[in-house]
Amino acid sequence: MTGLPATSPAPAPAGGTVRWEAPDGDHPARRAAQRSMAAVAAGRRDDWISLFAPDALIEDPVGPSLLDPEGQGHRGHDGIRKFWDESVSAVRQFDFRITDSFANGPCCANIATIAMGLGGRAVMTVDCVVIYTVDDTGLITSLRAHWEPDRAMATLTKT
Repeated sequence: MTGLPATSPAPAPAGGTVRWEAPDGDHPARRAAQRSMAAVAAGRRDDWISLFAPDALIEDPVGPSLLDPEGQGHRGHDGIRKFWDESVSAVRQFDFRITDSFANGPCCANIATIAMGLGGRAVMTVDCVVIYTVDDTGLITSLRAHWEPDRAMATLTKT
């Protein structure tokens, strides 16, 4: 918990990057994924939340974890806002590197490495597959990040 009132914006990550080294054909889910990563890297919470449908679901990671002990995900704008305030805002900087991207139907699966600057000079790297699903208007209805918390924790280093 951040200890901030629900109406106060949580501290934002800042100065992150998105490096796209993957196929970049125009596709609604791919564009939504790119906008999502850009908003997170820039620390723009409200812009990020506005990319999601009102009943959207985020599973990051998919399944039970310290971020979601019951493995039910974070649903709707209130749940997504709480996820940002309790998890995303704890990261000082996000650097996304997308090495491959597969878009078809309403979905886009991205192969990513995300370096997260934590407190002090600590960095944790997450290798993952992130699947975005969008509705007919281009809003994200589902973000499912497949990664293994134990593998991510094993990368924790001080720079």
